[in-house]
Amino acid sequence: MPHRMVVTLLLSVYIALLGIGIIVPVMPVFATDLGASGFGLGLIIAAFSISRGLLQPIVGTLSDRWGRKRFLVSGLFVYTLIGLILPQAASVGNLILIRALHGVGSAMIVPVAMAYMGDMAEEGKEGQAMSMLNIAIFCGIGTGPLLGGIFTDFWGMESAFYAMAALSALALILVLLQMPASAAQSGTGPELSTFQVLTALLAGRRSRGILMARMSTMIIMVPTMAFLPLLMHQWFAASGLQIGIVIACRTFVNALLQTSFGKLADRSNKVWLLKVGCLVVSGVMCLVPLAGSFAWLLLLFAILGVGEAIIWPVLGALATEEGRRYGQGSMMGIFNLAMSMGVLLGALGAGISVDLLGLAPSFVMIGLIVLGWTFWAASLISRDPLLVE
Repeated sequence: MPHRMVVTLLLSVYIALLGIGIIVPVMPVFATDLGASGFGLGLIIAAFSISRGLLQPIVGTLSDRWGRKRFLVSGLFVYTLIGLILPQAASVGNLILIRALHGVGSAMIVPVAMAYMGDMAEEGKEGQAMSMLNIAIFCGIGTGPLLGGIFTDFWGMESAFYAMAALSALALILVLLQMPASAAQSGTGPELSTFQVLTALLAGRRSRGILMARMSTMIIMVPTMAFLPLLMHQWFAASGLQIGIVIACRTFVNALLQTSFGKLADRSNKVWLLKVGCLVVSGVMCLVPLAGSFAWLLLLFAILGVGEAIIWPVLGALATEEGRRYGQGSMMGIFNLAMSMGVLLGALGAGISVDLLGLAPSFVMIGLIVLGWTFWAASLISRDPLLVE
């Protein structure tokens, strides 16, 4: 792969996601200060998710037609603009509109970056390529909230938003100066419309299996992030530091192991690895209710990070292989939509389950659902005659 392009792309993605992470600890407080109720906070989150989810497949397919760079530059410009106008928001309505625009920018960054990486990935080394991108994503997400807390403590909430703008502008400059005008294009070609490309992609059994696997493995994100603090507080009065350590441990273990498992994915049967990773993740979910201390939960979440480190490069590699058939942008756009759908299903399902069954049974039930759906998805992938080992 072209070294300069890879380094520029990874730095840009890291900086962009670092900028997003910086505002994570600030946004709820900022929205509440403007008078947002619980429902209002939900709308602010939903506005971002809906605009991003709807646009990702469209942007991805258009990037196959028109080139990647213009979309990546546009997304980073939107991020820069968002960082500048967020502090000027005067109402909850303003925040909802700004976050919807934020989702538009997001739809132009991660899927297009994944498509760029898919274009550059050598055949047989797709897992390694995607593992590098995953590291940039995890490190940006993981370190952003820490920096956001520091900026807020020393210089106030507005400084976090301006830091996001500055970091996004830096990433924008890197892309403008270092990335070529277009990347190698692949896939179905301009004779098919966006709708036709996406329809053809969804008609493929193997691609449906990949998307189902991505969606099902993302279902655990909400219970393991949003409900974990509540569980730890209720069971053994965990401190905020302990909760943060458990969550961070999972993220950093995942990031540290990406390269190793990316190489393993390129050498091994990907479907088998997907099943192994799913067994690890589902097993941890079922064991969480038995962990009655900080030490046990820390161990379980470290193991959860290992399971996710197996799954992410495998699915990224499979999506890259499929992107050579339909276009990397089209595949990565809908691949990211499947991720968003998994998080949404996890949020709705976990919320209902907790209300009906309680916290502990919900973790077990979600673990079993993820196991069943992922193994079903794996069977769809493995039955396709075009499977690349």
